[in-house]
Amino acid sequence: MSEWLLMLGSALWFGVLTSISPCPFATNVAAVSYLGKQVSQPSQSMMMGMWYSLGRMASYVLWASLLLFSALSAPKLSNFLQSQMNLFLGPVLLLVGLLLLGVINLPLPNVGLSDTLKQKLVAKGQLGAFALGALFALSFCPTSAALFFASQLPLVMQQDSALILPAVYGFGTALPVFVIAVMLAAGTLQVSKLFAQIGRFELWARRLSGVIFVAAGLYYLWFYLVPALG
Repeated sequence: MSEWLLMLGSALWFGVLTSISPCPFATNVAAVSYLGKQVSQPSQSMMMGMWYSLGRMASYVLWASLLLFSALSAPKLSNFLQSQMNLFLGPVLLLVGLLLLGVINLPLPNVGLSDTLKQKLVAKGQLGAFALGALFALSFCPTSAALFFASQLPLVMQQDSALILPAVYGFGTALPVFVIAVMLAAGTLQVSKLFAQIGRFELWARRLSGVIFVAAGLYYLWFYLVPALG
């Protein structure tokens, strides 16, 4: 029970950290602001923000499900991953930690949506906001890709759960987005001040997470990979 609570808490934390990382955060604020301008009432703006957030959650669950079921469909690969997962976690966690600390950089293609497509989706109302959130969640930045693939997929495969952990992670990524939508709808948000405050928090949160990843990576390297190589 305590192990599951720890994993759920970790999934939620890394989801929030993903959402407030510079690239996803800028995208989320821009998307929610854009959605809010397309409606006339604050309650409608909040609903658009909620459906956008649900779209993000759905994308992460879909990603995890596809990867998990692909692995399980190949029995040899599934058995290998389940039995040898600890050997790979060390290098992966160490790599992600160095990425979060800014020691190394991992360039990823920047996938954007055209204004025409955005307008078409927004014209569909809440369903369009859901689709917009789902598509933006698929546009991984280096930090968000590292946090999702390294922190969640090993746990998903280890626990054979493609729904609960990715859904909690997705909820974490959606939570700050929905709060922003509510504040924008209420007219109490100044985006420039929000960026500055979130930027400072994200920097220290990312550094702390990076140190934890490095420490965990070194632990797995020492207790699993080194004995296996020796």
